[in-house]
Amino acid sequence: MKQLLGFMAAAVAVWGQGQGREVKLIDSILGPDLYRAYCASCHGTDAKGKGPMAESLKVAAADLTRISLRNHGVFPLAHIQKVISGEQQPTGGHGSREMPVWGPIFSQVTFSQVTGDVDLGRVRVDNLARYLREIQVMK
Repeated sequence: MKQLLGFMAAAVAVWGQGQGREVKLIDSILGPDLYRAYCASCHGTDAKGKGPMAESLKVAAADLTRISLRNHGVFPLAHIQKVISGEQQPTGGHGSREMPVWGPIFSQVTFSQVTGDVDLGRVRVDNLARYLREIQVMK
């Protein structure tokens, strides 16, 4: 498995360089690890929108612990998965659907093209979305 992840990291980095940016793929597929690697710089380690990059953003980073509150007490898992994977236009500061901040890391189409493993891309998206569901506050 570690060898496969090493290959995928190199493949994604090469794809990213071809697009004018280098993209890093972490070894872990666990939700908390994915969050820390790809989300915390803007949303903060506590997911409340105050990460170290937050001040430099044109649009304030969302408080990801309040997604359920903004949706009448329901966490919209399928919607969040689509936003993470780039299938649906993200709200706020993530830019266009074609180039969310994290690039191809969570794009199932790109991940599949680069690594040949669409299932692992789906697992990453699902694990991150489920982690966000776990950290919701209800007040």
